[in-house]
Amino acid sequence: MPISDSIQIKKVINKAVYYQASAFLNAGKLYVPYYRQAHLRSYSQFDKGGSKALKLAYMDVKNAFKIYLEKYNNGKPIIIASHSQGTTHAIKLLKEFFDGKPLQNKLIAAYIPGIAIKKNEFKNIHLMKRPTEIRGFVTWNTYKKNYYPKTYNDWFKGSEVSNPVTWDNRTESLRENHKGFLFKNNKLYTQALQVSVKDGILWTSLPRFPYRLFVLGKKKYHEGDINLFWEDIRENAVLRVQTYLENHKTIKKNTN
Repeated sequence: MPISDSIQIKKVINKAVYYQASAFLNAGKLYVPYYRQAHLRSYSQFDKGGSKALKLAYMDVKNAFKIYLEKYNNGKPIIIASHSQGTTHAIKLLKEFFDGKPLQNKLIAAYIPGIAIKKNEFKNIHLMKRPTEIRGFVTWNTYKKNYYPKTYNDWFKGSEVSNPVTWDNRTESLRENHKGFLFKNNKLYTQALQVSVKDGILWTSLPRFPYRLFVLGKKKYHEGDINLFWEDIRENAVLRVQTYLENHKTIKKNTN
């Protein structure tokens, strides 16, 4: 393996896996696809080569998922989790393998924040509005309270938004509802923030934790879409797995 590839894999493990994918470790086995990520310019220059770069990246993800199904799944239920560009690929993956297809019955949930998802993006996979709901998806894009990004009208307005604290229809959550966010010092801070669900985006208060001065001027919380709600996601993923297994047990009992 080339040294550069080894370094990139370590970055994935030490950052994306450690601070994001780790939220799902208690829900089941974790499988992470390594893929040739497209440059950020692929979005702004979509018609000038960006679409080809994103397509190449998706093919890596798709092929990894096919290998997972063939060699490792063994009929087990599935959680799809992604962030940012990963969500761009996860949307395609869900459409191609799950949406209205037999495999949707194995879908526990899709946690796909970090990219705006328009309403009716899927035909049969719906935004989940209860913490125990299954076979749907949740999504959000986090910004500082009262801030609208410059791309709001073009990218976010009218998009789907979940409340990653209450996991229901509530547009506000109290600070005491927040289960905890995982900071880069490896500590979990509970009851640290409150959120507001707006049209297409999620607003958060300034997190309460010892290093809050370092994020005082921060308005975009994109890189914290998962970290900010790490414990909330962890507990909810486990809850949805339990719901899926209980439903499956009931269905199996009734058919015997």
